[in-house]
Amino acid sequence: MTAIDKIQALDLIERELILCLQSAGAAFTELSKEKTSQKATETNVNQYLKSLNNVETKLSEQINYLTQVSTGQPHEGSGYASAKVLQMAWHRIQHVKSRIKELEECKMRYIQANRMQSNRVGQNAASNTAGVML
Repeated sequence: MTAIDKIQALDLIERELILCLQSAGAAFTELSKEKTSQKATETNVNQYLKSLNNVETKLSEQINYLTQVSTGQPHEGSGYASAKVLQMAWHRIQHVKSRIKELEECKMRYIQANRMQSNRVGQNAASNTAGVML
């Protein structure tokens, strides 16, 4: 497809978008009347939806084409899932770090308690030995 073909395709999309807006305007005009015609309103709304769907489809085709041309790779879709996986992994890492910190603190309290108990046992043994010597 040449550049001229692409420009003509974009021109057609623009015309379809104008038709879409005109249909929406006609539907609103009909709804603003005192005596609305349900058939006319439905016709305008259906034309609007049809035009909107065509615009969306054709624009998606153009966007996909542009992403392939600009990167040399097919469009891979949204990066939201990858970003969410990364965010969740970051949260898990932070949780693991906080748990490790808690365990380190618990270990230090345990070691201190054992040292204090060892010191008491040592002091009791020393006092018992000193009492036997007297």
